[in-house]
Amino acid sequence: MRQGVLELREFYATPLGRVAREMVSRKVAEAWGDARGLDLLALGYATPFLDGLGAEARRAVAVMPAAQGVEFWPAGELNRACLAEEGALPLPNALFDRVLAVHALEESDNPLALLEEICRVMAPSGRLILAVTARHGLWANAENSPFGHGRPFSRRQLERLIREAELAPVSWTRALYAPPLGWASRWAEGFEQAGALLWPPFAGVIMMEAIKQTFAVRPTGRAARVPVRVLPGFAPAPVGRKARHTLTGAKITRSG
Repeated sequence: MRQGVLELREFYATPLGRVAREMVSRKVAEAWGDARGLDLLALGYATPFLDGLGAEARRAVAVMPAAQGVEFWPAGELNRACLAEEGALPLPNALFDRVLAVHALEESDNPLALLEEICRVMAPSGRLILAVTARHGLWANAENSPFGHGRPFSRRQLERLIREAELAPVSWTRALYAPPLGWASRWAEGFEQAGALLWPPFAGVIMMEAIKQTFAVRPTGRAARVPVRVLPGFAPAPVGRKARHTLTGAKITRSG
């Protein structure tokens, strides 16, 4: 059973919740920059992580699962949030350029069906970021947070599920290295920097970006899979000819 929207709201009002929001939203900003002129969907309980993206987008909509409940969003403006069944989003096909899903898959009764619905509403070459609880991370057992509820994922499990929904995973990263303890929020930035170098498997969240690929004719046989790279942020998916990625700091350069 999903956590209620009131529990989620209360958590993100705490110091620990603010840490989680900051660390995850930073990765989203690194991946997408701004959303100016784009149509944006926030799914699950993703609104705390938008950090201004919703204000810049041409259209921003938040959809929250019926079992979770919904809250008014954004505060002080006309409401753009709605309640929906996971397997039947009340949205037209191929509309959204960007989809951010947080607290969406872990407590879903049918994660694959939910991902297939996300694929349906994504525009051609649309981009999806999924943030899920890491199976081996410290937060997976933290029942005082939303990350300690439902089904955590390993990177390979998440990648496999994305491919089953006929999306193409292109990059992934980790976030939230601070332990899920109230006192740790004071040193969250230090934990984030040290954790990425010293204990990456213990990050609390796995974030994976996937794209929607459309083909005029579905190829037969088994297609070769493009490896999914681990990056400090996220790399945009290659377009057109094949690309070779070279990591320079947090930037991606392409050659070939």
